[in-house]
Amino acid sequence: MKFGNMITKQWKISNKVFQNDRKILSVWLSLRKCSKSTNYFSGLTETLIELCQNRQLLSGDKITQDMLVNGYFNYGHLGMELKRNLVTNWWDSMVLSREQVFGVQSPHQLKGNQNSDNKSMKLVDVATLQVPLDKQDANGEGIFSLKDRLKEYIVLRPNLLQGAFCEYTKSLNLVNRKLPFGLAEVGVCYQPIAAPEYSTVFNAVRTAEVELASLVWFSSPRTSGSWLDYWVRQRLLWWRKFAKSPSSFTASDSQNNYGIKGTTLYFSFPWGKEPIETLVNLGDKDLLREHHGNKSSLQGRDGRKTVIPYVLSMSGNLDRGVIAFLFDSLQLTEKVDSKSRTNQKKVLKLHPFLAPYKVALDTGKGPTVELRQVCEGLLRELLDKRITVWPGYLETMHLSMEQLAIKYDEMGVIFTIVVSETTLENGLIYLRNRDTTVKEMVHISEVRDFLTKYIQES
Repeated sequence: MKFGNMITKQWKISNKVFQNDRKILSVWLSLRKCSKSTNYFSGLTETLIELCQNRQLLSGDKITQDMLVNGYFNYGHLGMELKRNLVTNWWDSMVLSREQVFGVQSPHQLKGNQNSDNKSMKLVDVATLQVPLDKQDANGEGIFSLKDRLKEYIVLRPNLLQGAFCEYTKSLNLVNRKLPFGLAEVGVCYQPIAAPEYSTVFNAVRTAEVELASLVWFSSPRTSGSWLDYWVRQRLLWWRKFAKSPSSFTASDSQNNYGIKGTTLYFSFPWGKEPIETLVNLGDKDLLREHHGNKSSLQGRDGRKTVIPYVLSMSGNLDRGVIAFLFDSLQLTEKVDSKSRTNQKKVLKLHPFLAPYKVALDTGKGPTVELRQVCEGLLRELLDKRITVWPGYLETMHLSMEQLAIKYDEMGVIFTIVVSETTLENGLIYLRNRDTTVKEMVHISEVRDFLTKYIQES
């Protein structure tokens, strides 16, 4: 019996050791998998940043993930076109396609007593501070004077609500006081950003310039909930419309720092989800405060009743939207070149509405002067149809067809057109599609109508 008990105890100990080893192995494999995943996503971010810098989408000596999230970067030539296309499509969707929405434009600066808080960015003239600082004495009179001077500041707008509130009463008369209606604006705002991992001098709050697209919707309190649901669906569909992977854009309930509940739209970046647009029901308090409680001037018609409207705010971060679509469109594949070397092929499959340039126009073999004349004529035809064209034929260094494909795929150009001596002989041009990589010969007289139809039907 003693021998049997000893064997049983040893078996139990061995089993426990095995279970512990199994747990350790499982944790190790999980950490290894997580490390590989982290390295992949980190590499993806670095690849996109390098591509964007090389192809004039973003500019700057060093761009980091933190800079992408918070808007600390500059746009290159192509990046400006991409952002302009995003703004244009937002405006077409939210203003030009709706009879109840009107555009407004408001100043960047607010008065010191208008909708400002401790987090808003305030500007004070340095010269006004210098006098009380120079006059400091033992009685502290300079300090009191300094405090008075600090009250003389201007506030840089943190959002675009102010412009809509100011224009509300004028717009109400424009629609014969009938609700609902909306006021839209696109502009630069100045917002505090999350504190960095390292401390700053005096714990100063960093402020970022962001371009916001805002729709402020005024509706009756009775229908405000239904309208908020409607706009959440519309805005999510709009973001997904231009995405290669629509599921990367999601919506979830949220609550801001003031306890106001709403919905936030997110994009799944390699490092995690980041908000790109917020939609909230602000009620009527902010509107009443802006107009000093003058209810009679704020009342609109809801059927036969007159009511003070509830304010629905939709505010999208266009700069973060640009970065989101760059990540969404990036496609990486392994490709073996003619010398049996494996290279990473990078393609920006931007939606035709967003692509900075729809067409790249280049020249092949043949007399340079005559080919450039053909390119210039085709360029004018395409520009007349508002099809943006990259004038590659102006570059002096000649590239092979393979090199042109690599270059223009990284720029996000949809079609590459090459004019050659064949064009001079029979009017045929070389046409390549970025998304299908199909190459075909098309007569030059058919190109303009083909491209116009393709882009319109996208």
